[in-house]
Amino acid sequence: MNEAKHIPNGVIHMLVDTCVWLDLAKQADGGKVVAILRELCDRGGIELLVPQVVVDEFERNRDRVQEAMTRSVSAKFREVRKAIDEHGRGEGRQKALDELDNITHQMPLVNELATQTFDAILDLLHLGRAITPAPEIKEQVVERALAKRAPFHREKNSVADALLIEIYGDAAKTATDSDRYCFITHNTKDFSAAHGDTRHPHEDFADFFASPHSRYFNSLQAALIAYLPSEIENLDLELDFYEEPRALSEVLPYLSKLQDQIWYNRHKNLEYQIESGEHKLVDRYQPKNHQSTTVRSVWKQALEAAREVEEKYGLDELGPWDDFEWGMLNGKMSAIRWMLGEDWESTLDT
Repeated sequence: MNEAKHIPNGVIHMLVDTCVWLDLAKQADGGKVVAILRELCDRGGIELLVPQVVVDEFERNRDRVQEAMTRSVSAKFREVRKAIDEHGRGEGRQKALDELDNITHQMPLVNELATQTFDAILDLLHLGRAITPAPEIKEQVVERALAKRAPFHREKNSVADALLIEIYGDAAKTATDSDRYCFITHNTKDFSAAHGDTRHPHEDFADFFASPHSRYFNSLQAALIAYLPSEIENLDLELDFYEEPRALSEVLPYLSKLQDQIWYNRHKNLEYQIESGEHKLVDRYQPKNHQSTTVRSVWKQALEAAREVEEKYGLDELGPWDDFEWGMLNGKMSAIRWMLGEDWESTLDT
């Protein structure tokens, strides 16, 4: 059961159901949890027990879950945006639409992070201790099915689930005083108490969790905190790598400033060329000399635009820049515009 127990320090042997891994891959912070678990495994504090059926089910369901994630989110966004666009009123309408645009902008990165989490989980499974069920384990599964004991109590094909719990029971019975074993699943309908607290195992599995060295969990995070609270707290700080994608409302003003700064610098260079006589002001556009001449009316508009930029940002934000700073400005603007969908060839245009 999940009551507090005094257990000697030692390796924690975890058998984690496939559904837990798939759900973890869908979580926004799933990558961080996987990184923490990987670190704990590398340190030798945790050993994952990995039956081949878990790996097979994870790989078989991966594409379906990823596709469902993308399709579900996209469909919901379209429906919500359409409803707000058609029926929204007042100031909140535009604010809501802007926020949806921000989320839509972030989705490609979020989906990519989810893909990375799937890959990280699969790597973790391959690093665990692979377990091949002995013939007697398969016989026990058959006996469990004939007796209609959980997980066969729900009139469904539960062979894989039964194999999983029998493998766990066989492994847990070898526990020594320094070992700790736990079985973790989100499939509470098949594994948890039929009429009670889902944090407790079904009574048909009671023998597997009778020892103080064997525990049942319906949450991976709960298991980690129960066994290694201080380690989890420390690693949570050390592995704080997950950065939320920046909102479009934050990116666009920054991009606008970069474009204004770069345009202003080019404007001042042109102004110097005009004052030095290298570049001429003319009354009409001259196709043959367009690179060395500027129409006076256009230049007048440019001077007005430059004054507006100066008032908006202040001269301290407008250079002059050395070669390194100039390269950084252009690089930032180019990278942001490319990320927003422009071709590389046009990302330096201002």
